[in-house]
Amino acid sequence: MAVPFDQMAGVIWIDGKLIPGPDAKIHVLTHGLHYASAVFEGERAYGGVIFKSQQHSERFKNSATILDFEIPYSVAEIDAAKRLVVEKNGQPNAYVRPIAWRGSEQLGVSAQTNKIHLAIATWEWPSYFDPAQRLKGIRLDLAEYRRPDPRTSPCLAKAAGLYMICTISKHRAERRGYADAMMLDWEERVAECTGANIFFIRDGKIHTPIADCFLAGITRATAIDLAKRRGIEVIERRILPDELTGFSECFITGTAAEVTAVSEIAQWRFAPGAITKQLMDDYTAEVQPKGKAAAA
Repeated sequence: MAVPFDQMAGVIWIDGKLIPGPDAKIHVLTHGLHYASAVFEGERAYGGVIFKSQQHSERFKNSATILDFEIPYSVAEIDAAKRLVVEKNGQPNAYVRPIAWRGSEQLGVSAQTNKIHLAIATWEWPSYFDPAQRLKGIRLDLAEYRRPDPRTSPCLAKAAGLYMICTISKHRAERRGYADAMMLDWEERVAECTGANIFFIRDGKIHTPIADCFLAGITRATAIDLAKRRGIEVIERRILPDELTGFSECFITGTAAEVTAVSEIAQWRFAPGAITKQLMDDYTAEVQPKGKAAAA
């Protein structure tokens, strides 16, 4: 049986101090727990180097601003703390999770004077999906919940509360035998998966939804850049479910998922092919620390 996260060995950085993992606790009356006033990041370290660490920290700070609070550490300080935890835990290839939240000074909808806390944890976490399935292609369900109108939620923040419908949708998908679920937006257009962005391929061109009601992932941007380096056209546009029949390949991207092929979404079928495989290989090479990819 896997060790529960609250019993993992190693240290967690909280408000400037390294604390043994089992001792890293907060009060039950914390505002972030009751009102989802929390933001986080998902990052990976490869060979001891956190991939695009600064970009993640900048987005982390921006997410807090959107939720109307300020993380009391600079981007440079957050980057340094992340590196320290990776080093102290002896996990050169690790998942990195910074999280910031409102504390327990007040417990009500309004909590403007609550202290803002920051914690950083790391743990060993291989590919989000079975490695054998990543190129063969995972199966996706179609989620019942929709990504909301951006006028109704802070959709451009990586905010804890926005993932509630993702958990519900992923649980439903897994119970039905799928690996994940694709979500539509409030106007019934293709949006994203529960924790990853999605791409489709037709006639050698890549199509992906416009990220205006969901998070434009850092891995998403990396995949777009890698495709363009290969001379592959990337089109960001509105995509309707009826169009899925016309696409030959599909893949998803995310810090946890990296680049993973998709073989099925509900009634639609895809055949993972050359472009998906090329981007998977290119991404693997891209995340390697400088000097290590060439030596590998």
